[in-house]
Amino acid sequence: MKRIAMLAASALLLGRGLVAQDTTKAAGPAAAPAAATPQVTVVEAVVARSVVDRQPQDTGAAFPADVAQLNCWTKLEGAGGSSIHHVWFHGDTQVGDVELQVGGSPWRTWSRKTVPADWTGAWHVEVRDAAGTVLKRIDFTVGQ
Repeated sequence: MKRIAMLAASALLLGRGLVAQDTTKAAGPAAAPAAATPQVTVVEAVVARSVVDRQPQDTGAAFPADVAQLNCWTKLEGAGGSSIHHVWFHGDTQVGDVELQVGGSPWRTWSRKTVPADWTGAWHVEVRDAAGTVLKRIDFTVGQ
């Protein structure tokens, strides 16, 4: 009868999220800490008209209304095996989110955005890590 009572009490405790721990055994080796998320560093980030041989060309902070397309080029360190995002904004409206895989460190990568001729004014691109943390913001204008 005592055994049934003990089993019932154990089931009741487990049902409430309480768990018994056997403290009679010697403690084993401590578990290794979980691997930390790689620390991503943006070494350089620019907006450019084109990318040639993995290098940005015609960089700037102001572009004509007929630019047609722009590139956000980023050089990173410490991000091997992860990903980043280039999040494009026209004014305060998000108009693009490009996920880019990072294969090593250092690593250069870029995204391209079509820019309609009537989308003039303030723009910016946010370089974000996989968790969404803004690592860098690049402000520029189109058509002004």
